[in-house]
Order: sequence, then structure tokens, then C-alpha cells
Amino acid sequence: MVTIEDAQVDLFGAKLPDMAAIEKLAGYVNGSEINRISFEEMIDGNLKNKLAAGIGLYILGRCGDAAERLKKAPDCKEKYMYLGYAHRGLKQFDKAIESFSKAGKHHADSLTVSLEKAATYIMDNRLDEAGKELKSCSNFEKVSADYHYYLGRHADARGEYAEAMANYKVAAELAPGHAKALFQLAYAYDLRGDEDAAIDYYRQVIRQTPAHVNALLNLAVIYEDRGEYEKASACVDGVLKVHPNHARALLFWKDIESCKVMIYDEEKERRRDRRAKILEIPISDFELSVRSRNCLKKMGILTLGDLLRITEAELLSYKNFGETSLVEIKKILDSKSLTLGMAIEETAAAAAAAGENAAAADADDDVLEKTMDDLELSVRSRRALSRLGVNTLVDLIQKTEAELLGCKNFGVTSLNEIKDRLSAFGLGLRTLD
Repeated sequence: MVTIEDAQVDLFGAKLPDMAAIEKLAGYVNGSEINRISFEEMIDGNLKNKLAAGIGLYILGRCGDAAERLKKAPDCKEKYMYLGYAHRGLKQFDKAIESFSKAGKHHADSLTVSLEKAATYIMDNRLDEAGKELKSCSNFEKVSADYHYYLGRHADARGEYAEAMANYKVAAELAPGHAKALFQLAYAYDLRGDEDAAIDYYRQVIRQTPAHVNALLNLAVIYEDRGEYEKASACVDGVLKVHPNHARALLFWKDIESCKVMIYDEEKERRRDRRAKILEIPISDFELSVRSRNCLKKMGILTLGDLLRITEAELLSYKNFGETSLVEIKKILDSKSLTLGMAIEETAAAAAAAGENAAAADADDDVLEKTMDDLELSVRSRRALSRLGVNTLVDLIQKTEAELLGCKNFGVTSLNEIKDRLSAFGLGLRTLD
């Protein structure tokens, strides 16, 4: 298992490392749960260094905390680059663009600034502005791997997939081992059903240290579809070794083990077991402020399941527990498709579920016209829906659970994923009741 020390980057030293070194450090920090916990302790001991602490909080994905800390740091290119990243992580796209522009005025690398602006515009679906930003960097054609990578992302966003793949390949040629370009190539071939090419590119990604979690899990899906269960297990085990509470990996592991022994649980039992696994995750596994952590501990809230048995009003009524802490808690639950008080409201929710399909008839047309890309589904689910000719939410809600489960290589994990995504829009699959 790789440790933070293996990165040989000291974020809190006398001199701030360059951005390439910080990116390397981020990979090691997020390479395992133990590394994240250790790094958080380092930050807690260096909070007076607002710049380094802000960058560290961003590395941990705590974008709100990072932004607040970075705003108080001395002006410099690093401050504004990472402030831009933090704003982008919070989907505050205009603020991100403004921060990147300020980084440029403080002598940040002009290509990096332009590419991060382009990436921000792409995330905000402002593709014309992204195109103009990329055009301003055209002198880096056949020179910069990152330039071609973002050209590929721009083409992907426009639906020009052949052009996107061509640019990813150029990026990989210019910088062998360019993990982001290799992953996009693997994913593109995976979606197109070219499993051999996808496996080759995913393998190139996971050879790097630390290993790419999403590449391992996507590779596991392909191996499971091919009936190569030992290889699939090895991929998932590689994730669980360093991220023992990784929810998606735990679900995949259980599916693969079931296939290996040819035991298929009843759907309700499988869903209950998986949910129970998630609800047993301790609160200490998540990044929370000291105040939130202390309040929850005093209230006897130790797991995600405990949060489902308390309401928003009850939390806010507790001494020293305010809106900021509430937002932190909601963010954690949102990442698991859970909400405060869910256990209390289960009975009412079950009754409401019966009327989901009736409500779907009145749903906003814009929602029903959303594509499967908008749902951000896993590779397996997207491929299965593609085989069934499902392209929009309208197509999807006309399918029953039985129809989906009847599709080759479509299991309960994929079904639960789709149901979770639909529930976010107040929709459900068709029932025969």
C-alpha cells in the first residue's frame, strides 16, 4: 500500500511545491482511506498556513472549507488556481473563471489557465466559450498532451465522439501514461462494445501508482460480463484493499461472489443487505468539521443509519449545531442517495411510491427528455439500456423491473442504480399492479 510519504511532496514545508507535485500528492492522498485520514490530521496541525491548508482541503474534496481558507491566504498564483478549483467543485462556475483569470495576472502558466477555463466552461455546458478558449491555445497543437485532452472533452460534450477519441490518442502519444486520456479512451471503447481495446487501455491506467479506482471497477464489470470472475474479483479486491468502505466496490464484490458460486438472492434481500452495508458506515469515515463531528458524537449519532433516524429540525435544535454543519451532513447523505429522517418517513414513502408513475404523467417535459448521459450511470447500466433502445427518461419509465432484469448482464446492482437516479426526479419504473 502506498503512503503519503511515498509521494515525497511536503505541502506544509517552507516552500510550497509546484502544481505538478501537488497533483502527484493528491493522487497519493486519495489513494487510500488511511492516507486521507493521515492527511487530514496534517491539515489540522497546519491550519495557520492558510494557503497550504486551503489546498489540502481541496485535495480532500472539501471545496467549501477550501474556498473559505484560500480567500484569507496571501495573493499568489497558487491561491487563485486552487480557489478556482474549489469554486468549480461547488459549481460556482463564474467565480471559478474569475479566480483562474486572477491566477493568470499573478503569472500562472497561461496554457494551464486557459485549459482550466475551458474545462470550467465545458462543465457549465458553455461550449462556445470553451471552444474560443481552446482556440486561443491552438499553437500548442501536437505539443501539449493536456491541450489535446481538453479538445477531446470539448468534442465529447458536443457529441463528436470520433474527434474526441482522436484527440485522446494524440494526448496519450504525446504523454505516454496520461491517465485521464487513457481512461477516456478505455471508457469510449467500453461504451462501443470493443471490450478488448477497453481492457487494454484500462490496464494501462491501473498500472500507474496509485491505481485508478474507476478504471479498476469498470474493468471488473467487463470481466464479470465475460464470465472471468477471478479477474473481476481481483480488480474489486484492489479497490477494497485501500478503500474498505467504498460503497460501489462493496456492491460489485457481492455481485461477483454470487456469480462465482451461482447463488442468486431474492431481489428484496439483496437490496436490504446492500443498504444495510451502507448504513453501517461510521460517520468517522467522512470529512467533517470538528464542530459537526463533536455534536454528532454527543447526540450518539455514529453511523449513516443513525442519521436516517433523526430529522433536520432535531439536528438544528441541538446546541452549537448550525446551518453550516447541516450542509455538511446533507452532502454526505446526498453522496449515498440518502436523506435525513428517511427511516422515519419510509412508510409514507412506500405509499407515495405507488403513485410515482401517475405523477410521471404530469412531469415536466424537459425532465422527461433528459438522456441517459444526464443520469451519469455506470458503464454496465448504460450499455444494457442502449441494447434495450432506451435513450431518454420517457423511454426508461415505460420499462418494468422484469424487462430490465431480463437484459443480458443486467443485475440487481444496475437496477438499484437506475431506480435511485429516477427517484431523484420523482419518477419510477412502470409497474404491472
